[in-house]
Amino acid sequence: MAVRYSKLGAIPQIILLLLLIIGLTVGGLLWFDYLGLIRVQDTFAPILGLVGVERREPFEDADDVMLMDRLRLGALQEALELEMEEIAEQRVVLENRRAELEQMAQVLASSEEELQEREVSLNERLRQYENRRAVLEQNSRYLTSMRPNEAVRILEGYDDQLLIDTLRVTEEIARETGTVSLVSVWLSSLPPERAADIQRKMTLRPDD
Repeated sequence: MAVRYSKLGAIPQIILLLLLIIGLTVGGLLWFDYLGLIRVQDTFAPILGLVGVERREPFEDADDVMLMDRLRLGALQEALELEMEEIAEQRVVLENRRAELEQMAQVLASSEEELQEREVSLNERLRQYENRRAVLEQNSRYLTSMRPNEAVRILEGYDDQLLIDTLRVTEEIARETGTVSLVSVWLSSLPPERAADIQRKMTLRPDD
């Protein structure tokens, strides 16, 4: 016997099957959207909002075929910026070092100039001393060749320093040549007070 279905019993089943098919279709589309294969959330956004499902913001670069190149380029740019910062810091260090070296060079140049000036001054003083020494030696020989009383008259006109230097040079020449010094003779012929003062000053050191 053939089974007969009531028309009223088949309609709910058809509706149920249609709803199941629609649910499976929508679920599949949403799953593919989640995987990034297709985009359907914009289409189903009103319906998803009614059931409390928030809209997922798509990844901006999900379909960007140059994503890896952009990431690599960004990393290279960051590394380049760090390297530029290090170069800038090293440049500052080098500038400071150069400034220190320039300052040291200036100090050395100033010291060298000062040494040169001292050398020139010393040479000048030595030249003056040698000239004065030559004059004193010549004057001593001239006085020694004169009569003692004539030499004393000339010595009396000298100031104390010139008189002391002349007497000292005369004694040195007498020691070097092995002759008798006339210094004691000249001093004995000078006025007693000045002779005593000259003898006292001759015993003093130059810095006294």
